[in-house]
Amino acid sequence: MHARLRPLLPVSFAVLAFCASAQTASAPPPPAPAAAQALYPLIAQSSKSIEQKVIDWRRDIHQHPELGNQEKRTAALVAAHLKKLGFEVREGVAVTGVVATLKGGKPGPVVALRADMDALPVKEQVDVPFASKARAVWDGKDVDVMHACGHDGHVAILMGVAEVLASMKDRLPGTVKLLFQPAEEKLPNGEIGGSRRMLSEGAFDAPKPDVVFGLHLSSGGNTGMVGYKAGPITASSDAFKVDVKGRQTHGSQPWSGVDPIVLASQIVLGFQTIESRQVNVTKEPSVLSVGTFNAGSRYNIIPDEAKMSGTLRTYDENMRQFIMKRMGETASLIAQSGGGSAHVHFEADGYAATVNDPALTEKMAPSLRRVPGARPEIVQKGTGGEDFSFFAQAVPGLFVFVGATPPGQDATKAEPNHSPRFFMDEASLLIGVRTLSHLTVDYMAMAGK
Repeated sequence: MHARLRPLLPVSFAVLAFCASAQTASAPPPPAPAAAQALYPLIAQSSKSIEQKVIDWRRDIHQHPELGNQEKRTAALVAAHLKKLGFEVREGVAVTGVVATLKGGKPGPVVALRADMDALPVKEQVDVPFASKARAVWDGKDVDVMHACGHDGHVAILMGVAEVLASMKDRLPGTVKLLFQPAEEKLPNGEIGGSRRMLSEGAFDAPKPDVVFGLHLSSGGNTGMVGYKAGPITASSDAFKVDVKGRQTHGSQPWSGVDPIVLASQIVLGFQTIESRQVNVTKEPSVLSVGTFNAGSRYNIIPDEAKMSGTLRTYDENMRQFIMKRMGETASLIAQSGGGSAHVHFEADGYAATVNDPALTEKMAPSLRRVPGARPEIVQKGTGGEDFSFFAQAVPGLFVFVGATPPGQDATKAEPNHSPRFFMDEASLLIGVRTLSHLTVDYMAMAGK
C-alpha cells in the first residue's frame, strides 16, 4: 500500500484512507469451491461488458447529487433498474432507501450488499464535464451539493453488481439482498436515519441476511488496491455538546460571580486526562477532541455560560460507554468545584465502530485475492465513522476500501474524501463490481460445501 492515514472531518465523515502495511497478500489464494469457479468467467465477462454503463450511471448520479433523505431521483433510477432485472423491490425504506431481493436458482444463504446514496453540502471544484451545479436546502440553508465522498460510485457499483448477479440467477446458489441506503452522512439536528432506520423498518426481514458486505471508495489508495482488516476498521463517531453555567459579573471583580470560561477551560483539560490517565490505551486507541468553544460578548464582562462541542472516536463499545460516562462526571464535578454546573450531551445519532467479523474476514480474504485487477492489502483502522456498523452488528459483516486514485499518482497527496476537489478514477468502479460479485458467489458456494 502507498498511502498514509488521512485526518478526517468531525462526526459524520464517512471514509478513511489507507495505511501502509507489509501484509500484502502475495501468495496464490487457495482454490475456490467448484460452484464459485464456474461463475468466475461469467463475472469477468459480464462486469467488463457493463463497465461503461456503470461509468455512465456514476456520472449521471454525480451530476445530480442529493443530500440525505432527499435521494428521490437516485432511488428512482436504482429501483427502475432493479425491477427490469427481476429483483423484488421495496421502495421508501427509511424515507428514500431501496431494498431489493433476488432469489437464485439454487438453495443457499442470503447475502446482503450495501451502497450509500447521499451527497454532501459541498461546492464542487473538479473540472469535469459532469461536475455538479446542484443546490438544495440543508438545515434551513441553501447549499451547494456534491458527491465528494464516492457514494455516486457506490450506487453505480451496486447497480452493476445487480446486473452481473441477475445474469447468472439460475446458477446462483443463494439469495441476494441489495441495500441502497440514504443519509449515511447523517442528518441535521441529530435525526436518526440511514442504516439504523432501514433496520428498524425491516430491511433485514424476510429474508434475514446471513452476512453483509460493503465497500467504500477512497482517494487514499491507488486503483486496484482493496484494503481490509479483521476487527475494527472504522471508529465510532459521536458528537457531544457541553453547556457550562456560571454567573455573570464584571471582569474587574470575578469574585462576585462564577466564571464559566475558566470552568470550561478546566473541563477541556479534564477530558484529556480521561484519555491520558483513565483509558487503557494498550487495548484500543481513542480520540476526544473539543472543536468549538464559545463564550462571552465583551472583553470586560464574565458571561453567564460557556458552550463547547466536539467529537469522540473509539473502537471498543465498552470503552466508548466508559468515556461518555466519565466525560459527564468530569464536567459536572469540575464545574461544581468552582460554584457552577455543567452538562454533557451526546447526540443520539452517533455511529458505533465498524467491526469486521474476524471469522468472516478470514474466510473471505482469499476471495479478495481472486478478484481480477485487485491488490488486496491489510490496512490499519482509521478514525472515520461509517454507519455500515449497524448492519454489521445485526449480522456478520465485512467492509473493505477500494482505492480510487489513478495509478502512477501519489495517493498520499490526493485530495481526500469530503474535499471539494475529490477526484475518482473511474477504473476503480470495475474493481468494485468484481469485488462484491466475488464475495457474493464465493460465500454462497462455501456455505454450500
